[in-house]
Amino acid sequence: MDERRSTLFQAIVEEYIASAQPVGSQSLVSRYNLEVSPATVRNWCAELEEEGLLMQPHTSGGRVPTEQGFQAYVTRFVVPKACPKRERDLFERAYASDADPERRFKALAKTLADTSELAVVAALGEADTYYTGLSYLFSQPEFRDWQRVVSLTEVLDRLDDALLKTRTVRLDDPRILLGSECPFGQACGVVLLSAGSSMIGVLGPMRMDYQSVYRFMLGVRDIISLS
Repeated sequence: MDERRSTLFQAIVEEYIASAQPVGSQSLVSRYNLEVSPATVRNWCAELEEEGLLMQPHTSGGRVPTEQGFQAYVTRFVVPKACPKRERDLFERAYASDADPERRFKALAKTLADTSELAVVAALGEADTYYTGLSYLFSQPEFRDWQRVVSLTEVLDRLDDALLKTRTVRLDDPRILLGSECPFGQACGVVLLSAGSSMIGVLGPMRMDYQSVYRFMLGVRDIISLS
């Protein structure tokens, strides 16, 4: 993928993450000063579609990333960046709020859910599981479809089994699993991190802001490692 198509691809994915709407060529030209015509952008989009990175839900509409496209975006553009100070301070205060290890871990999970506005799932020690922020998850446009909500609820009912699939490998750095790789369902993405004998993950739609969540999880990792 050449530099101009790579820039276009990144812009489409990030516009879709922000809006949850198919991205049109005219809006890209005006918003990103691409210095090419909408027709050229459409041609580039068609090439990206042939590569399996984009799809066009409606013939006359804009494009959205495919699962393969999201995977390519994560590989190319999600890079380690320090957690912003404001969020790190919030996580530190939550983790220092209680001397009991389980209660402070749950406080951290709740703060992480409120900060990311996504769900957070956690495996506590060897057996217990915990989740918070489901209202954030179900408020996402993808889960206004009742059947998807029912499907995800069924997965959460089997939360122990879903988390067990992820606990066979220690994740000292955050790991992104999305689509067919996500143990919580193909419509979702999750960013997971090991924390001693526990595990914590931010769960959202496949159209989640992976860069921001990854930064938050790096902050969580550093706070837990210092305790």
